[in-house]
Amino acid sequence: MNDYPNFDIFKNLRPQARAEINGSVIYSEIKGKVWFYQTNLGVIVMANIEGLPKQTTECTSPVFAFHIHEGENCKGDNNDPFADVGMHYNPKNCPHPYHAGDLPPLFSANGNAFLVVLTDRFKVEETIGRTIIIHSKVDDFSTQPYGNSGLKIACGEIKRF
Repeated sequence: MNDYPNFDIFKNLRPQARAEINGSVIYSEIKGKVWFYQTNLGVIVMANIEGLPKQTTECTSPVFAFHIHEGENCKGDNNDPFADVGMHYNPKNCPHPYHAGDLPPLFSANGNAFLVVLTDRFKVEETIGRTIIIHSKVDDFSTQPYGNSGLKIACGEIKRF
């Protein structure tokens, strides 16, 4: 094994799907993009988000749950601006945090977050037409069914690239 990471996985790789993230009316400053790359090892999910709520005191840098949901659009109502996203994407009916749509959290760095993760829980093709959500709290990875992850504060519709 080399002493440096092997980024050959990205060689000539193009995303097959993407989502443009927009915050709710209350969190309208949240913007970003998420790209989905199918590889022979699984799917690389890469997110670049800005405008996240910032820390209010030292040692409180916010952490946000990040999930793929089964719904097709980022619409909702007065009580939940993204109510139409439905449940977490979970085609095999696994308990939380083993839903296919459960992703690692976003760690805010002065309102910005960047994430790259490799997962074999789904294929890119399965995500097209679904939604991706940023929640107001960190996922506790145990509470059923959603990890006590708080309000849906931003959403993106996953589309073919």
